Amino acid sequence: MEQIVSRQEASDAVRDHGWRYMLGALQTSVPVGTLAQAISLAADAVAACGDDADRHLRVDVRPDLAVFTLQSLDHAAVTTRDIELARRISATADKSGLVPGPGLGTGAPRSVQVVEIAIDALSISRIRPFWKAVSGYADEAGAEGPEDPLVDPLRQGPAIWFQQMDRARPQRNRIHLDICVPHDEASRRIEAALAAGGRLVSAGRAPAFWVLADVEGNEACVTTWQGRDG
Repeated sequence: MEQIVSRQEASDAVRDHGWRYMLGALQTSVPVGTLAQAISLAADAVAACGDDADRHLRVDVRPDLAVFTLQSLDHAAVTTRDIELARRISATADKSGLVPGPGLGTGAPRSVQVVEIAIDALSISRIRPFWKAVSGYADEAGAEGPEDPLVDPLRQGPAIWFQQMDRARPQRNRIHLDICVPHDEASRRIEAALAAGGRLVSAGRAPAFWVLADVEGNEACVTTWQGRDG
């Protein structure tokens, strides 16, 4: 029976197969030589997943890279089925002489990641309908409440979530990006941001997230799945 797994269980189960747990999803990338090779690999992965492909697998194919994402659409979370499918896809890539991996410090353009848009609000329930309408977004499975996040029904754009404010902050940006990276990529990404002129605003909630800012004070968070339990 398909079951939702914990963050730690998901991370441990796929790490040695070239995948990383990314806050509710599993991701890996496979360098390829041509678009035809990427499409062929994607077709092989779909065949390996069988009937589960439509409800769990998303693939982004490019001439130089194929990125695979696994998440149960029924649960909006990683399940035991996703872990099994990740192992099947890795085995399929191996048979083709290709190497799935998270793209950590290997010369890849960047690591796998998930970008989300965070909107600070005094009344989330009042502004959420606007953002749902203007973005064309939808409720996530099992999260239809007036303060829940919104997702792109085509799974192309970043998710939007709402952060509760306790008071107005007119001199601070009210919308920021959350960049979720593999837990073993976070330090490199933060060091790069600091070297590029950024500053560390807060590490009080690390390793769940670090708050960074550019030279004008606009903020972004580097996030990981760690530090979110308990």
